[in-house]
Amino acid sequence: MESRTARLTILIDPRKKKLFEDLCARQDLNTSQVIRKLMRQYLLDNLSPNEVPDWLASHAARAEEGKK
Repeated sequence: MESRTARLTILIDPRKKKLFEDLCARQDLNTSQVIRKLMRQYLLDNLSPNEVPDWLASHAARAEEGKK
């Protein structure tokens, strides 16, 4: 499990926020869970393989195992 000690504040259009919250709720997820997943995927997609830290690589491997 990730340590949740850092806060990220973003400004977004209220309509997009509401739509995002509604969609997350339909999938029984909270918005923070989805944002963390999006951030992990963005990092994996945009870092070169030698830049991916071990903690992120191991998390990605566990996520892949969960899909099987």
